Amino acid sequence: MKLYSDFAPRRTRQIVADVVAVALIAVSIAMGILVFSVVNELARFGRQMQDAGAGLQSSMTDVGGRLGGIPLIGESIRDPFDAASSAGETLQSAGQTEQDLILRAATALGIGVAAVPILILLLVWLLPRIRFATRATRTRQMIRVGLDVDLLALRALTNQKVGAIARIDPDPLGAWRRRDPEVMRQLANLELRSIGIRVP
Repeated sequence: MKLYSDFAPRRTRQIVADVVAVALIAVSIAMGILVFSVVNELARFGRQMQDAGAGLQSSMTDVGGRLGGIPLIGESIRDPFDAASSAGETLQSAGQTEQDLILRAATALGIGVAAVPILILLLVWLLPRIRFATRATRTRQMIRVGLDVDLLALRALTNQKVGAIARIDPDPLGAWRRRDPEVMRQLANLELRSIGIRVP
């Protein structure tokens, strides 16, 4: 797999782009983790509510149990404490629900903050890099098995910009049909250079 151009200026740009892209991916992941941590910190109110509810439930159950043991009046005194214990359980459940909701929100926001820039970066940076590597690798393999100047020149006529071709010859197609060796060589060089391969 050919990852980088044979030509120093383009290779330098590719390396710099790769380093910047990896750094931006790392920053995006760090930002996603930071957002998750900040939003998830709001769950401490839910934890406090859950702890308070658990404490209230436990206390009221204990007090109700003790007072319930008093002969004659125990059962009637116990009822309000049982109701308070039930309220503590409700508070505990509400605290747990709040924590669950905040965790889901923190996860969604954290992933969103990290994923959106990474997806954009992959479209802008990774797809062109994959196209370059695929095209350069395939062309180099074709050269090894005998891709000739004629076919490379034809590919230049179909792939390259008209202005770049016109600088080689005012009538490049006519020169290709006449098999002008100099024009064919220059067109082949133009095609190879655009792919990032130095002329063998």
